[in-house]
Amino acid sequence: MGRLSPDVLAELDERLEPVDAELRRRYPGQPVGRQPVHTVYVPADRCGPGLVARWGAAALAALHEHPPLPYPAELHERVVGKLRREPIEDLRIDFEDGYGVRDDEAEDAAARAAGRLLGAGLGVPFAGLRIKSLTGVLRRRAVRTLDLFLDALHGAGELPPAGRLVVTLPKVSVPAQVEAMVLLCERLEAAYRLPVGWLRFEVQIETPAAILGPDGLATPGRLIEAAAGRCSGLHYGTYDYSAACGIAAAQQSSAHPVADFAKAVMQVAAAETGVRLSDGSTNLLPVGETAAVQAGWAEHAGLVRRGLERGYYQGWDLHPAQLPTRFAGTYAFFRDGRAAAVARLRAYLGRRSSGILDEPATARALAGFLLRGLDCGALTEAETGFDRATLSAV
Repeated sequence: MGRLSPDVLAELDERLEPVDAELRRRYPGQPVGRQPVHTVYVPADRCGPGLVARWGAAALAALHEHPPLPYPAELHERVVGKLRREPIEDLRIDFEDGYGVRDDEAEDAAARAAGRLLGAGLGVPFAGLRIKSLTGVLRRRAVRTLDLFLDALHGAGELPPAGRLVVTLPKVSVPAQVEAMVLLCERLEAAYRLPVGWLRFEVQIETPAAILGPDGLATPGRLIEAAAGRCSGLHYGTYDYSAACGIAAAQQSSAHPVADFAKAVMQVAAAETGVRLSDGSTNLLPVGETAAVQAGWAEHAGLVRRGLERGYYQGWDLHPAQLPTRFAGTYAFFRDGRAAAVARLRAYLGRRSSGILDEPATARALAGFLLRGLDCGALTEAETGFDRATLSAV
């Protein structure tokens, strides 16, 4: 060293090592493993054995009866194969808005049926349930439904691995509600002798207070911190949020400026925390005559592409006929970007000039793009020119 005393470095270490540790805790990086491209919400009273096959068959029927999709014909066989093989990547059995308010006997029975259904295995990579909110009079019902669901699931057979079953918590506004959910998860794990941390949940962002608090500070980061490591995702609720912001019903959309603002705040808060993001839904369903179906597909296709371009790799689907455009749109996005991503990553790894000076963070983003394409079935390893191990190591 020059004239600087070694004591200065020791002083800096003393000051900054706790900061380093806190940053590592808060920002562990991108989560490892597959993220589903969508979450399918199905009201609890419409769930039952054969659900996944029925959705796949209905999606294929729509594709057959109302061609063409608003995508290149070259994607047709790939989409058909996906609909036959795995039409639903993530299923959420809905006890909230899609289910409504029922008498206790009916919801008790539905909660137990949902537990048995998921315990028997549905053939979907990810699954879970959306309970009612923890606000006011709904709190008792939310807790009871989750308790009965777990009781039935626990008795149905082998439990799914941690992270493969997720509870969706709606109508969250303040960190205290998330802290209460953490407490509930801890008590349920103890009651059912589940591994600590096995229960995880998603936070639905459906209220303006979940974006900006009364103090003017952004809320999503505080919600993630309050979850104590149990929050797996932030999901945007298109229509509740838009309505609360005073947007006219005809203008409510996940592409509206109020939605873009909310999702931008969510995105910054979740970055590098290990918490994933999901866009909301569209209520324009592709049903009816061919013209109406194709109008619904065009709307859905545009929103799928828009979300992907903005870093929202997951969204909600509410009807089987939305599955063709979900998968076609996702495949088109990754296939359109494949060649450039492969060329840039090869140049970076080979230390060659490509006309673009990529940095390590961008190289990781390029590898992550290709990994997502592999995970969803848009790409094969042969098409990327890299194996998974190489991409994961970038």
